[in-house]
Amino acid sequence: MIPPGADARTVTTSAGGLRVLHAGAPRPGRIPVVLVHGGGGDAAAISWYRLLGAFGADREAWAIDLPGFGGSIGVAPVGGARALAAVVAEVIASVVDGPVAVVGVSMGGDVVLNLALDRPGITAGVIAIAPGGLIPIFRNPLLHRLAWWAARLPDRVLLPAARWSNRFARSAIRTMVADPGSLPPEVVDEFVRMSAHRDGALGYLRYNQASIGRDRMLNDLSDRMAGLRAPTLLFHGEGDRLVDPDGSRRAAAALPDGELVLQPRCGHWAQLEAHDAFLSAARAFLARLDGPSRDDACRHLAD
Repeated sequence: MIPPGADARTVTTSAGGLRVLHAGAPRPGRIPVVLVHGGGGDAAAISWYRLLGAFGADREAWAIDLPGFGGSIGVAPVGGARALAAVVAEVIASVVDGPVAVVGVSMGGDVVLNLALDRPGITAGVIAIAPGGLIPIFRNPLLHRLAWWAARLPDRVLLPAARWSNRFARSAIRTMVADPGSLPPEVVDEFVRMSAHRDGALGYLRYNQASIGRDRMLNDLSDRMAGLRAPTLLFHGEGDRLVDPDGSRRAAAALPDGELVLQPRCGHWAQLEAHDAFLSAARAFLARLDGPSRDDACRHLAD
C-alpha cells in the first residue's frame, strides 16, 4: 500500500535496501520531515497513511520502512532503538541536505529520541507520539521478569507463537485505539496483512529482545531527556493502554524545550485516531522550527 500523494523509492543502507515513501518537494524555509513507524505489524504506509500527503503539501516528507517491516520486510532486522536510529541516520544522509524534523510513533518514537540524542546535528526537532523508551520497567517487577524470560526463548518457540498471535491483529486494534471506527479501512486491512506475513513478527521481536533487561528496560531514556536540546513535541493519547502516558509526562517535565499534548478520548495510535488534532499540533510545531518566512523577515527589517 502507498498512501495518497506519495511514491515509493529504495535507499541503500548498511542494513540493506530499504523502501521509503516520499511526498512533497523541498521548499525554501521549510524543514523536511522524516517519519518512523511503530512496531508489531506496523509500517510506513500504515502509521503515516493520513499524514504523508498532508505534510507533503507544504514541505518534503520521507517515511522509512525499517529493516524487517513493511516494504523492507525482507531485510534482516538490526535490533534495538539505537541501532535502528543509526539506520535512519543513513537514510537521512542519502535523501536530505541539511537538518530535519523527525517524527516517530511508539517504537519509532524511541528511535527518533535516540537519533536526536546521538546525532543532534541532523535533528532540528522531534515529534514523538506515544513513544517507547521512557519507562524503567515493563508494568511491574513480576510482569517485567516474565517478559524478559519470554524474550529469551529460542526463535523456534517465539516465532510460531508470534505468528499465531498475529492472526488476531484485527481484534487487537481494539486495544490500540479508543474508537476503531476512526481508522481508515485501508489502514486496518494493511495492518492485518502485514501482521499475517510469515516474517511479520521478526523485526519487533528483535527490538523487544534488545530492549528488555532482566530487571529493567535497557532502552529507558528517562535520565537522558534533560540532555535533549532539540525542540520536542510529545503527543500522547490519554487512553493509551499500550504505552503509559506517564512516561511522556515525566519526559516533558525534564526536557529543556519540550511540549506535551495529552489527547482526550484517544488511544495509542493517536496520529491516526486524532488525525486533525495531531496535524494541527504538528504544523504549529513545524512552523516554529521553520522560523519566519522571507516575507516576514523583510517586513521585520523594514520596520
